[in-house]
Amino acid sequence: MSGNVSINKKMDWTKARVIAAGVDIGAATSKALILLDGQPYASSQVTTRPHGESAFDAMKGALEETGLKLENINCIVATGRGGAQATFAHKAVSEIACGAAGAVRIWGPSVRTVLDIGGQSCRVIHCTEKGRATAFLWNDKCAAGIGRSMEAFGDLVGKGLAETAEIALRSDKFPKLSDFCAVYAQSEALDLVRSKMPVEELIAGYYHAVARRISTLVNRLGMKKDFVIIGGLARNPGITGLVEGILKVSSLAPDPEWDPALVPVLGAALYAEGFCKRQGSDA
Repeated sequence: MSGNVSINKKMDWTKARVIAAGVDIGAATSKALILLDGQPYASSQVTTRPHGESAFDAMKGALEETGLKLENINCIVATGRGGAQATFAHKAVSEIACGAAGAVRIWGPSVRTVLDIGGQSCRVIHCTEKGRATAFLWNDKCAAGIGRSMEAFGDLVGKGLAETAEIALRSDKFPKLSDFCAVYAQSEALDLVRSKMPVEELIAGYYHAVARRISTLVNRLGMKKDFVIIGGLARNPGITGLVEGILKVSSLAPDPEWDPALVPVLGAALYAEGFCKRQGSDA
């Protein structure tokens, strides 16, 4: 198991009235997050594995060093494209609903549009001030794998994501690659590599193509303020900066205490907490 773990050691889980957790199984990474009475206590991120063990890996990571056991958690909600792997979860909630709930929890009730850019898919969500999703649009099949395609492109040009992001933002000369599909754009980029095009121009062209594709999705659903960007690619300033430029809107600044990749799993944990409380009130 690989990944990173965060634990708030100032909190004592034995004194919590409600212990809730979310687990999010994505294409590239799997995440788990535990709440004690609504407050983040422990989280974990691991690389998603192909044989269905990622949900257990993520939850095990979040539990490590806390003293908690799985049976101590009152309710667990699974989300993500591989959420069915989490056989220990009590309920499942869509990534759309979890992304909206997590975003409003972090940025506040002014959020109305959430752009979720992950390893496999891209989603645009409209939501209410209470974090309830009211409309959404998912990337079509041809645009799948945006996050992974960025990693593959970095390998193609022999540079890491941080370096390509910096180059993309400062380059004003670049070829116009296909914005219909990340795969087509990568194929065109490969042809340009063979033609000896300067790598800086190639990087900028590829980033602009991906940013245009993402922006088209946002425009199709419509932009409502306030606007936030979540998911793994929200950590890439090259993509977020170009998307903001194309849309002519600034997203709310990231919360320095939150990894944007953890926003949907926070939403899952919030749903779990809500289920716990409803069960208690029904008793």
